[in-house]
Amino acid sequence: MPGRMKSVYARALAVAMVAAVAMASHVCLANPRLPAGATAQAEAKAEFYSLVPAPEIAATAAMLLDAETGQVLFSMNPDERLAPASITKVMTMLIVMERVDEGKISLDDTVVVSREASMMGGSQVYLKEKEQASVEDLMAATAIRSANDASYALAEVVSGTADAFVELMNARAEELGMSNTHFANPEGLDDPDHYTTARDIAIMSRELLAHPRVLEWTSTWIGNMRGGTYDLFNTNRLIKAYEGADGLKTGQTDTAGWCLVGTAARGGTRLLSVVLGAASDDDRVRETSKLLDYGFQKFERTRFVDAGASVGMIRVPSAATQDVAVMAADDVVLLSPRGFASEIGVHFEPIQQDISAPIEKGQPLGRVVVRMASGEELGSTLAVAGADVPRANAIVRAWRAIVRFFSELFGGRGTKA
Repeated sequence: MPGRMKSVYARALAVAMVAAVAMASHVCLANPRLPAGATAQAEAKAEFYSLVPAPEIAATAAMLLDAETGQVLFSMNPDERLAPASITKVMTMLIVMERVDEGKISLDDTVVVSREASMMGGSQVYLKEKEQASVEDLMAATAIRSANDASYALAEVVSGTADAFVELMNARAEELGMSNTHFANPEGLDDPDHYTTARDIAIMSRELLAHPRVLEWTSTWIGNMRGGTYDLFNTNRLIKAYEGADGLKTGQTDTAGWCLVGTAARGGTRLLSVVLGAASDDDRVRETSKLLDYGFQKFERTRFVDAGASVGMIRVPSAATQDVAVMAADDVVLLSPRGFASEIGVHFEPIQQDISAPIEKGQPLGRVVVRMASGEELGSTLAVAGADVPRANAIVRAWRAIVRFFSELFGGRGTKA
């Protein structure tokens, strides 16, 4: 071999061996171009929702979402901090039900009402100091009648004092990612340091819906307590006015206005709505009904991806089999604009870091993303390796590096057409 060619070959082999040792690169086989920047995302979202015109909502803030997946279908001022009034009791009830599930308290437990609880104003069931009531009766009074005295008594049952319970409320809010929320009491009376947002209310309300017993209370028009001698009239007229409605919580103070977290189920789909700062009880029911109508009439549930379905390949040069099969980790079932499912695409977006073998079955390799043609993301799940893939031996890795080196070296020298 001539000396010059030996020199070129030696340099090529050296580069190839270095590449073989440090190899961790991959090539995406399906990587759609996505809109860049917040402006493009906003435009894509506007284009998406223009397909399904949203209602005008007469309130300070509002939100509509699929209760099962959390997919947001409508939002208006979702992150504005506002007084929540008795919608606060969503968190109070959530913590109580979680303690029941943990076995720390029981719905059958008897509570002795404290002086502090008996002195609560606003909406109440007129608990008397030293009166005995079950946790179940207090939950019914909180869920149906929105009783401040009952929710205060529940806070004391869980934590000993209302102040200690408020600390628990704020800790739970932080765990749930409610980043614009701070509670100052368990019942929702106005306080400058007591605020939340439509988005954060939706988060805790979805958590509460995981406890079906709550819906039994919130869907009851006239309940009772004290052994059936005291009637509980539901503050939520939505459950009488809207087909399929069975909750969830009302709220009203001078600062908060008229508020309502509504939920309804139809045809296997449950929607959750939030309306804050409406002008009246009639308004909060009407605006909530608008949102729910929008969701049920304009969207349909569509299965886009099945768990375990193949979604593409990813190239890993250090693997025994370079093209690694990728599959969806979970089902992706979403609400899509009715009649527009065919315009929605499923894309594999690889993990944005180098991947090297060996690869284990189930190892995350990216995301499976469902997008409108405009770029608006509707939902996603993890994309994972479909099988174990061992590392290629050193000779194979070195040979691939040599081939790749020469391919890159000479690949751009084609003739012009």
